[in-house]
Amino acid sequence: MWCLSNIFTIPICCVIVGVMWKPTDALSMTMEQRKTLEGWIRAGTTPQRMVLRSKICLRAVDGRSNNAIAKELGTSRPTVLLWRERFLKQGLLGLSEDAPHGPSAQRLAPQKVKAVVEATLHMVPPGATHWSTRMMAEELGVSRSSVARIWNAHGLQPHRTKTFKLSKDKRFVEKLTDVVGLYLNPPDKALVLCVDEKSQIQALDRTQPGLPMKKGRCGTMTHDYKRNGTTCLFAALNVLEGTVIGTCYPLHRNEEFLKFLRKIDRDTPRKRDLHLILDNYGTHNHPNVKAWLHHHPRFHLHFTPTSSSWLNLIERWFGEITRKRIRRGVFKSVPELVTAIKEFIQLNNQNPKPFVWTKKVEEILEKVNHCKAVTETLH
Repeated sequence: MWCLSNIFTIPICCVIVGVMWKPTDALSMTMEQRKTLEGWIRAGTTPQRMVLRSKICLRAVDGRSNNAIAKELGTSRPTVLLWRERFLKQGLLGLSEDAPHGPSAQRLAPQKVKAVVEATLHMVPPGATHWSTRMMAEELGVSRSSVARIWNAHGLQPHRTKTFKLSKDKRFVEKLTDVVGLYLNPPDKALVLCVDEKSQIQALDRTQPGLPMKKGRCGTMTHDYKRNGTTCLFAALNVLEGTVIGTCYPLHRNEEFLKFLRKIDRDTPRKRDLHLILDNYGTHNHPNVKAWLHHHPRFHLHFTPTSSSWLNLIERWFGEITRKRIRRGVFKSVPELVTAIKEFIQLNNQNPKPFVWTKKVEEILEKVNHCKAVTETLH
């Protein structure tokens, strides 16, 4: 037994010793590279990961083994091997680039990328209206981060939709050309005003006081609210200057619209013709309104096509006042809401910034026709 034990023990020990004592090939580097690495180590602003990589390479140049370097620097042997290899292949540049790691380092096959794109565009997940990264990852056996990268690279956003409405107005091209012409080539010695009403603006008060914003926490407000009445904002945007003529009325009828037209008449230079861009709402075409316009020939009405509110620049301004003053406002009464609206208009007119229309009729028609063609092929 003793001899048998010695027979098997001696060769094993020789093999182990032979592996452990096999010398590691030293890295080779120029004197300039060595000075650069030493400078990185001495500099107080060098990131610690770069300091570690520099020390690994310098010790490797001195002929230290991978195990010895790992032990001295408190890192792992694979890390030592990684940065030795990067320096051997790319030099100093290889140390300045982080090595890829984790699932993201594994490039997906082109077939798998195509499958993700095709499934996103042409398939719907069971029990849902659109894909999420989690559902797509489970369906095709890839990571969620891979799905997110593929969607980002191909401009896919299945969680988002945009609304649209194609006008069925038979005079669409005629009205479009008329309105865009006023924007791009306004008449001389005349004012172009975009007119509309923002109806049913609610004076909302929160049921409980909110918490103010502070460092590390956004402001809060209760999701429920108390209604304190409504008002209707009539507004006219001066396209050239960006100033606004506005007032609030409790109702939205032809009587109120006539009052607003009289206000526009008072607040604008008498010798200027007024070209009003507005929609086809019933109050704008009421017989009382037409009779008043007949006795005020300097008013010229230009109607936008049906379902084309985007063509009226006052809608852009309505978005501004909604986002900046109304949506997050707290109003305990309608007069308080009306006061806030008046203050916003005054501030706007102190430093007006006009909205600049840039699209030509041909560009708009090209998009509209493309949209029509796409919808017709889908149905």
